[in-house]
Amino acid sequence: MERMESTAGQTSAPGPALINWELAASAAARLAPAGPPLKAAEIGEAVHQLRELADASVPHVHHITGLEAARDLRDSNVLVVDRASWAKANTQSFAVMLKPAIERMMENRKGTISPGAASVSGAITGSQLGAVLAFLSSKVLGQYDPFAALAEGSTAPSGGRLLLVAPNIISVERELNVAPEDFRLWVCLHEQTHRVQFAAAPWLRHHMLNEIDTLSGHLLGNVDSLMERASAAARSLKDRTASGATPGRGAILDLLQNPEEEAALSHLTAVMSLLEGHANVVMDAVDASIVPSVKTIRQRFNARGKDRGAIEKFIRSLLGLDAKMRQYSDGAKFVRAVVDVAGMEGFNRVWESAGNLPTEPEIHDARIWLDRMGL
Repeated sequence: MERMESTAGQTSAPGPALINWELAASAAARLAPAGPPLKAAEIGEAVHQLRELADASVPHVHHITGLEAARDLRDSNVLVVDRASWAKANTQSFAVMLKPAIERMMENRKGTISPGAASVSGAITGSQLGAVLAFLSSKVLGQYDPFAALAEGSTAPSGGRLLLVAPNIISVERELNVAPEDFRLWVCLHEQTHRVQFAAAPWLRHHMLNEIDTLSGHLLGNVDSLMERASAAARSLKDRTASGATPGRGAILDLLQNPEEEAALSHLTAVMSLLEGHANVVMDAVDASIVPSVKTIRQRFNARGKDRGAIEKFIRSLLGLDAKMRQYSDGAKFVRAVVDVAGMEGFNRVWESAGNLPTEPEIHDARIWLDRMGL
């Protein structure tokens, strides 16, 4: 499928050559599976309708969440993209998120890594990242990227950008055999909620960057043992898969071993559970007057995981994607539990400051958060 809306002009940060970001983007574009066959007119119609539905979803998000930030979202924009554009956008965001940790690691290892070795390492890592992004590029329906404006040379608005991956949305709506307009609006409700979250809590972007920097700093700080830990995690995943045991967090997350790493991951898990759960609550709060087939969509969407093949299940376990799906469920339970007691106004206190964000134990027991907030 042709690129529907390019992210060109927003270049990735140069930085040290530990990861070749441009190679990662080009590898992902080359390896990404082909999208559904569409005529030029169908592509144009889909892009136009997704833009319209993205705009139409904002008043619904405002009505459901009560967040005034939904009244004015001019600090960010909406892009309808293909798989290659989504992958490139994510290399740019990864460059922003990992730049401080990579620079510290390279500074600490100055003199021990030659420019040639760094270049080879960057090419290998870039190719591997490209393969991962190629797999993910066919799975993601949409994504709010709050870090786009922080990339060097970026022309993105100050707030970030919302990416709607058109070929994937079309592919899933066909797979589920649901009304395209209903499904597209349903997806837009979820993704626009993320856009509103960061507009309502402008401090959240840098808070997440700091937490990601802490976590990546621990991982890259232990780079000498990283390959050994990665091999052990992969063996563990293979053994769990062969025995039929619960996959757990995923082999990538099993690289974390010490208490500091676990604490950083726990906080990020809680934040991501909150964001994803809140967006799911919003997308399911609409009734048939807004999305006529919403019940059918949710039922069929939840059931699609049962049909995944063995290879895809292994990759999803490796990347921790099934753990991410549990974040949607856990976070939604937290949001609903809080709203049941304190109403949406009480829940919206989470957007006031970082201190009001729930911890991982609070995500699993909303009463703890309600008590801490005096609700």
